[in-house]
Amino acid sequence: MSEHYEPPFIMTGEITNLIVEIGELVGSIATYEAMNPNPILRRESRIKTIHSSLAIEQNTLSLEQVTDIINGKRILGPPQDIHEVKNAYEAYERISTLDPYNVKNLLTAHKIMMNGLVKEAGVFRSGNVGVYAGTELIHAGTPAKYVPDLMQQLFTWLKESMYHPLVKSCIFHYEFEFIHPFQDGNGRMGRLWQSLILQKWKDIFTWLPVETLVYENQEEYYKVLQSADNKGDSTEFVEFMLGMIRDALSEISTTQNENDVVTNVVINVITNEDKVLSMLKQDGKMSATMLANSIGITQRQAQRILSKLKDEGKILRHGANKNGYWEVIN
Repeated sequence: MSEHYEPPFIMTGEITNLIVEIGELVGSIATYEAMNPNPILRRESRIKTIHSSLAIEQNTLSLEQVTDIINGKRILGPPQDIHEVKNAYEAYERISTLDPYNVKNLLTAHKIMMNGLVKEAGVFRSGNVGVYAGTELIHAGTPAKYVPDLMQQLFTWLKESMYHPLVKSCIFHYEFEFIHPFQDGNGRMGRLWQSLILQKWKDIFTWLPVETLVYENQEEYYKVLQSADNKGDSTEFVEFMLGMIRDALSEISTTQNENDVVTNVVINVITNEDKVLSMLKQDGKMSATMLANSIGITQRQAQRILSKLKDEGKILRHGANKNGYWEVIN
């Protein structure tokens, strides 16, 4: 077998455009940087990731049940499904310490993920495997005797390749599934490793894991995998995965912008209320029209602010509209 491994792949204009779009979206999203230190949000995100990845593998437990298991509660459910959740949680707890370019780290993660579920946990498979749809063989994994050498070459390529991390993560994911290096757990390990590669590039992928994206697009994901197998290269798969990432980031960016608009409106309202209070302290006889002109808002907005402050007990009206005045209540 050749010592230099080069995964079959063509860099297309579509992939280049997706890299640019994703880079711009990642740069525009600031919300998740603020979430980064929050351990509760990180835990919730991790639980959703685990549920998504295991659900793809036909684990029957609900998100609530997965949450209860991780929180140490007893649940009613298939013992193997419960065991899968516990293993996956332990593996994901270690993810930040793993080196995506180290084969031994991959084997360590697989041992944790599949401990007690398969005999060959933490080692490459000793026998040949295939992926079946019923009785039909869809994909035959690489012959077992070639797996260790081929995986080492794939990791060397991953470390040395000059492709963008977005592209490398997708190619690795595809090649990993094509080789099918383990007796079982290949799907969950391939998704975990792409997430790890992306997280080492940008922390936002801690909150946007590949596992969840695939879970939400399972049917198309498997169709594209099969199509890429038939064509003999990962180009179509890379385009599909990057498209999913782009769409998810775009949705987050839109939501963030909407939230920013709401936040700015609230801030402006609070600022205008403070301005009204400050001006009334100096001159309680100022009318809504005078306040509006001074602050730069409409008369109706000024009237609403005055009414709100009055209802909240922050100001008190003395006398009639013409000759009365406002008292600011300290």
